[in-house]
Amino acid sequence: MLKIDMFSSADKVAGQGVGSAYLELLRLLRNYLANQFQVSINNFREQADISHYHTIDPLFYLSTFSKKRGRKIGYVHFLPETLEGSLNIPQPFRGIFYHYVISFYKRMDHLVVVNPSFIPKLVKYGIPENKITYIPNFVAQAEFYVQSDAYKQQFRQKLGIPADKFVVFGDGQVQERKGVDDFITLAKNNPDIEFIWAGGFSFGKMTDGYERFKKAMANPPANLHFPGIVKRAELVSYYNMADLFLLPSYDELFPMSVLEAFNCHTPVLLRDLDLYHAIIKGFYAPAQDVHEMDTIIHHLQHDPQALAQLRQASIKGAQTYSEQRLAKIWQQFYQKQAIYNV
Repeated sequence: MLKIDMFSSADKVAGQGVGSAYLELLRLLRNYLANQFQVSINNFREQADISHYHTIDPLFYLSTFSKKRGRKIGYVHFLPETLEGSLNIPQPFRGIFYHYVISFYKRMDHLVVVNPSFIPKLVKYGIPENKITYIPNFVAQAEFYVQSDAYKQQFRQKLGIPADKFVVFGDGQVQERKGVDDFITLAKNNPDIEFIWAGGFSFGKMTDGYERFKKAMANPPANLHFPGIVKRAELVSYYNMADLFLLPSYDELFPMSVLEAFNCHTPVLLRDLDLYHAIIKGFYAPAQDVHEMDTIIHHLQHDPQALAQLRQASIKGAQTYSEQRLAKIWQQFYQKQAIYNV
């Protein structure tokens, strides 16, 4: 039985996708591969066959110099350029931090990316392509699933939303990169539609646009609601009661929120980023800008057949990124990496 030590502090910060991806992988290994892998968390003392780093904490970096760590695997959730629009870090600290990020990745024996578009970017930073593997994200079917129509209406009543009201739901940290400005604009332009954005400032005042968004959240249009960071147990109900999931992000990797929407069979509308094309093309409605988003929302609001077709696309997306399929992929990956220790 292989001993895998997970190194992560991602679950200490609520409302971020890195933490969700980490917890999902832990759950998958315990549910599907417990008889093959012995998994521990942040265990610095004992010998491991594989050490899988999910976050880039300085203490984790120091641990990579220990011979007890075995094969070192790094999970690449971001690059320096993808942090632009997320965190507001002043110079010279920003340059130092970005250098540290790449230095951490170069300490790894192998890297895992959640989007293949990251591979050529990492190569430009001097990391050999044969040391990088693409493995997509996934979400647990037990946590994100289709609820009954009766329960959906009950949850709407709890939120004070009429049964016949068209609802657009978004989820993620409140920051410029997520396209929250466009979400607010769409709410202002469509007073007959309910807009809900679940998320907050996971990194506090370091969040890019913090003061501006804080004011916007304090005085939103009557049809726009910011419930804050929602626990996963309740988040599934938001996806289910919504008619449409909208993520207007300008930059993403493989957003967990989209996979969560797929699992709930909620139709999905996204800003059409090139990096989506290799992973989820055909499973969502693409829009180039806020004006096209507005047009698509109007169309879906008044065309039940088009909305139903988009729902079928989400169902296909959920099937493509199922737990069962990803369990086999991770099993093969870890077993292959362990061979290098022999």
